Amino acid sequence: MTALSDGVSGPTATEIMAMISDERRRAADLIDALTPEQLDAPSLCGSWTVRQVAAHLVAPFAARRRWFLPILLRSRFNLHEANARLAEMVARRPAGQISALLRENAETPFRAPRVGYFGQLTDLQVHGQDIRRPLGLAHGLRPDRLRTSLDFLAHRRALGFFVPRGLTDGLRFEAADIGWASGEGRVVRGEAEAVMLALTGRPVVLAELSGDGVATLRERLGR
Repeated sequence: MTALSDGVSGPTATEIMAMISDERRRAADLIDALTPEQLDAPSLCGSWTVRQVAAHLVAPFAARRRWFLPILLRSRFNLHEANARLAEMVARRPAGQISALLRENAETPFRAPRVGYFGQLTDLQVHGQDIRRPLGLAHGLRPDRLRTSLDFLAHRRALGFFVPRGLTDGLRFEAADIGWASGEGRVVRGEAEAVMLALTGRPVVLAELSGDGVATLRERLGR
């Protein structure tokens, strides 16, 4: 086992890297199966299209070094904005190139600043659903990987990067299908996939959740 900085345990680096590699290959298979119309459809991730979400997944491997400083300067060193600009640039490539880069780099280690391998696995799972849900595609996510991402999302390291600040205050999140829970307060309960998307600020899952904390969550998500 390995641990996040305050003792939250999880898979070893080798185990989580194997999960990441498999999720990258699954994402590549998904991209290859999409039609041009599906690639240009809206995703659950803000104003991004499905194609732009796919580009974001491969951006660490597709971007050229000389792009980074100009993008950071134009984004005033806001990492979220810089990531969005980078994804938009990579999205100009054909979908086949994006999926090929995912496969070629399936086993390439990439530790994103602060969130590391846990963030990388969670990014792949959440953005996979950003693509699949609007297109009505089944997710087939693995319970062990969902649990790993939920443990990460409940950790302070995810705040401000994956989990909007203040979203979880006074709430207890429960994933009934995998026996997972975190937090104290009013309850927000649902299946693990829906709870993961709720924690990352996706209001589309609100109707799938139950408990006396759902009204508070709805208000915080602006719905």
